Amino acid sequence: MKTAKPLPAIESPNRGRLPEPPTPAPARPGTPATVNRRAFLTGTLAAAAWASARPGLGAEADLNTDPGYVGPAYFDDAERRALLEVWEAASPFRFWGPGRPVKVQAFEEAFARYMGVKFALGVTSGTAALDCAMAALGIGPGDEVIVPAYTWWSDYTCVVHAGALPVFAELDRSLTLDPADFARKITPRTRAVIAVHLLGGPCDMDAILASARARGIAVVEDCAQCVGGSYRGRKLGALGDVGIYSFQINKTMTSGEGGAVVTNDPRLYERAVRFHDLGLYRPLFEQRTGGTRENIFAGENFRMSELTGAVLGAQLPKLDRMVADLRRHAGALYAGLRELPGVRLRQQPDPAGDIGTAAFFEVRDRATRDRCIAALRRLNVPASTLTGSVFLPAEEAVIAKRTRHPAWPSFQSPEGRAMRYGADTCPQTAGVLDRFVQVRVGPKFTERVDRYLVECLGRVWTELGLGG
Repeated sequence: MKTAKPLPAIESPNRGRLPEPPTPAPARPGTPATVNRRAFLTGTLAAAAWASARPGLGAEADLNTDPGYVGPAYFDDAERRALLEVWEAASPFRFWGPGRPVKVQAFEEAFARYMGVKFALGVTSGTAALDCAMAALGIGPGDEVIVPAYTWWSDYTCVVHAGALPVFAELDRSLTLDPADFARKITPRTRAVIAVHLLGGPCDMDAILASARARGIAVVEDCAQCVGGSYRGRKLGALGDVGIYSFQINKTMTSGEGGAVVTNDPRLYERAVRFHDLGLYRPLFEQRTGGTRENIFAGENFRMSELTGAVLGAQLPKLDRMVADLRRHAGALYAGLRELPGVRLRQQPDPAGDIGTAAFFEVRDRATRDRCIAALRRLNVPASTLTGSVFLPAEEAVIAKRTRHPAWPSFQSPEGRAMRYGADTCPQTAGVLDRFVQVRVGPKFTERVDRYLVECLGRVWTELGLGG
């Protein structure tokens, strides 16, 4: 079998850029939305007939199949006015200035209401939010934190920066944390698990919470790639002990950079606040929690600016519309994919909670995956390997246990010294990454684009014999 030629990279809405097709990486399917199936398939068949009347199916020159970025697609005068108000007040710092800074405070309170939690804290990034979560839970040397083998670097680095030991657990066909392997990786030293809602879809939170609660393990929800998603009717981030979010440009709502921490526990909130603001606990936060419960301790400076808060405050009311648009187009792709013989779609613990950033299907092996992606990309279909994160156990810096100082406590304990990383330590995850294809959707796609993508998927499926 010939090796597929490298394809040009296209931009990813998850994190960074898409890798070349031969490079495995994970993805997450979009949510099947409510679709008029008969009308959609009728339109698709009409498009197929139109295409078949031509010499051959080729990429449609006048169709824009670039998914683009979600949040910026909804920028309008709301963001402009909010930024202008900060400029007019001449107060970009959230706690004081010549005017009256209110943007970050207003965003935090609105975000808490939206997520259905008591407390929210704006910070500088999703990475900073994870560091705050570790500090809130008191994670430190001697502790173990279970992390999905495929996720973004920050879920690993926050554990290492806390001096704790990262323990990797497998992904399953949901492309999120395998609850069974999570349960197997628990030891008496396990203090927390980071349940990462990857590529627009929620983890199996019922199973994860059951195992964690039975063993007294804290649950941190990383919602960076699923802002606006839900599980069994509750917003993601509100189910565990702490939830974190990212507002970097590749997410749904965005301010370029930015993050948030949410919780219902006033003590955890106070510790997160103190860590993000040099150990301080200002009167605003005391009022929110009804006083202080902790003493001052050494912290960082992860304070959100009024400029960031202004943009996020304007984006938040649009979040439901962003998610609805994504779900509609992902639902159209899934409706078409389900008509293909023998198709295996991504397992979804709660399909209704997926935000719909992409559609995902599984093929026989890595070689078939690469052939499929190459054929789709020639038709300008935004197909790729699973992307947006890193297969962390296979990374050289992880295998070498390299930290900022050679005596860093994470790997100095007997367990830390004995811990072995490498691709072979998570073979199930490696297999999942080798077999899945993702097709991204854009919130501003048209029905004509949806029909074209479905027609291309059917054509490639048939020509490559993927249903056999």
